[in-house]
Amino acid sequence: MRRKIGIILVAVITLGFCVQVSAASEKITSNEIGEFEGFSYELWKDGGDGNMTLTGGGNYECEWNDSGNVLFRTGKKFDQTKTHDELGGISVDYNVDYNPDGNSYLCIYGWSVDPLVEFYVVESWGSWRPPGAASKGTIEIDGGTYDVYETTRTNQPSIQGTKTFQQYWSVRTDKKTGGTVSVSEHIKAWEEMGMELGKMYEVALCVEGYKSSGKANVTQHVMTIGDDTIGEAVSTAATSNANTDNPDTGKADFAPVVFGALVLAVGGLIYFLNAKLGADKK
Repeated sequence: MRRKIGIILVAVITLGFCVQVSAASEKITSNEIGEFEGFSYELWKDGGDGNMTLTGGGNYECEWNDSGNVLFRTGKKFDQTKTHDELGGISVDYNVDYNPDGNSYLCIYGWSVDPLVEFYVVESWGSWRPPGAASKGTIEIDGGTYDVYETTRTNQPSIQGTKTFQQYWSVRTDKKTGGTVSVSEHIKAWEEMGMELGKMYEVALCVEGYKSSGKANVTQHVMTIGDDTIGEAVSTAATSNANTDNPDTGKADFAPVVFGALVLAVGGLIYFLNAKLGADKK
């Protein structure tokens, strides 16, 4: 009887471990905005096949096939009451296994209101380097060179419905899939060029596809806003193939492994004790 109890306990604890692991990810297949482990997330698409799986700590995997326009992103959404200066310095440390097939961007992405502005800091891209306009000049930030652009979107989808609004762009002159983006430094450089942002709505690490296919795996997403830092790396090994300007600031999450080992140890001990008690009674 006691052996049976031990077996049941092992099974229950192991099941709890499996439930915990499965709960650490969430797959999204349609347009959705939400919160997950301290980050805001959003999947937005206007057609085609695209999905993202939230893997924890601001990290995610995404895939799109023959898409229309699709954006996958995790970051922070704000209450639209503070400027970037009032929020404090904003930076992102990231690493992404990025595999686009066609037109796509890997970028820091966001919006402001009053004025309504959509902005991009593009780190890498697929078959086409955006945005197809004349550069307003170049800036040097985080050891890289970026072209700066300003474009206008007329009667297009926005966070406030169909609107006409400006887009601000910093686009690297060479591709990069890991490192640091000092977002506030880009915003300050834009402001010096007369490109003003308003109250902040969002800053996010984004993969965007347009009439293309591809997949990406975000293995590190550490975001600093003022005195607050959120996020971590999936593993230190995952960043080995990235062109990074700074060392990995995240850390691997070994909690599931430790928990699994603990479950096995406790379960084995329970089984052994019940077996020994049964033998002593005989």
